Amino acid sequence: MKFVILAALVAVATAETRGYAAPPPRYDSGEEIAILRDERVIEDDGRYNFDMETANGIVVSEHGTVGLEGAINSAGSFSYTAPDGTPVHLQFVADENGFQPQGDHLPVAPEFPHPIPQFVLDQIAFAAEEDARNAKRPSVGYQ
Repeated sequence: MKFVILAALVAVATAETRGYAAPPPRYDSGEEIAILRDERVIEDDGRYNFDMETANGIVVSEHGTVGLEGAINSAGSFSYTAPDGTPVHLQFVADENGFQPQGDHLPVAPEFPHPIPQFVLDQIAFAAEEDARNAKRPSVGYQ
């Protein structure tokens, strides 16, 4: 047992001396982006407003109000240009119904209800007819 612990400590010490470290950030360009606007207002009752804009086109706007049972309801938007040049704009509400984002870049679920194939509609009609016929018969089950 002592040998296992000693081996583990040697492995850790060896790894430390070889210079293992966290990888560098993926998008570290070193470029500094100016903040053109940064306005924040926080009220004593929890309401707030936040507006920010940077020189590279990032714009963020959010406000919060007191909701049900003292929770803060937030609403706002942000926009930026994606690395591929696509403009991204997202609006959101976060309240007692959860986070509700809206934006053209977000995936869209298939429309519901889905079209029902004819063979399924035929089976549903057949089952309804069968139920109607059986409803006219006297019950022979448990009495």
